[in-house]
Amino acid sequence: MRSLIPNTLTSLNLVFGMCSMMATYQGDYVFGAVFILLALVADGLDGRAARAFGVSGELGKELDSLCDLGSFGIAPAFLAYSYCLAFYGRLGQAVAIIFALCGMWRLARFNVNADVVHGYFMGLAIPAGGCVVATSIWLFSLTGTDATILLPCFPAAMVVVSYLMVSGIHYPNFKGDGGEKIYFASKVFALLVFAGILYLGREAIVPAIFLGVFGTYMLFGVFNYALHLVSGK
Repeated sequence: MRSLIPNTLTSLNLVFGMCSMMATYQGDYVFGAVFILLALVADGLDGRAARAFGVSGELGKELDSLCDLGSFGIAPAFLAYSYCLAFYGRLGQAVAIIFALCGMWRLARFNVNADVVHGYFMGLAIPAGGCVVATSIWLFSLTGTDATILLPCFPAAMVVVSYLMVSGIHYPNFKGDGGEKIYFASKVFALLVFAGILYLGREAIVPAIFLGVFGTYMLFGVFNYALHLVSGK
């Protein structure tokens, strides 16, 4: 019975993912994006609940990965396709499929390397990647941005996010366990990026804040890892 609560939270992750796809199908891109963020909340709570009740196990891990693929791989890809990528025909379909496939690959690699990689995340985590897509569409929808003016920038950005998920870039996990070094220049860079996103999205400040958080983290990891490679430390 103790596993019921964490497993319910894990299942709620996928429930929100399905709600996102149904909202997207009905043309409601705001709720299509918001449901993905709610899935992230459920995803963050299930692990904490499992540890609190002492019921962490292999079944929970498998359920978590399957739900993550649906909520942060397939749902954002469908949202992006419906909102913008469909204008590209077959190419847009390919971009959406690539995003979902890269998310699947990212989850599989994480599961395999869970006992090997410590102190950082290898590649952008799929929840972060999915939320970058979701929050950007949320912002565009509330500001009345015409999807056609995003071409070809949005499809290119989707491909970049897809690549970052399967890349070897080290993203700090901020757990304080002696992981990836965070440079001062990276902190300044992150502050500037976050401020820039808030300024550009000031007409819809709530989604701008969420996009600022996820977008800044995505770019911060790239910048910080580049400094690590240059410094050789």
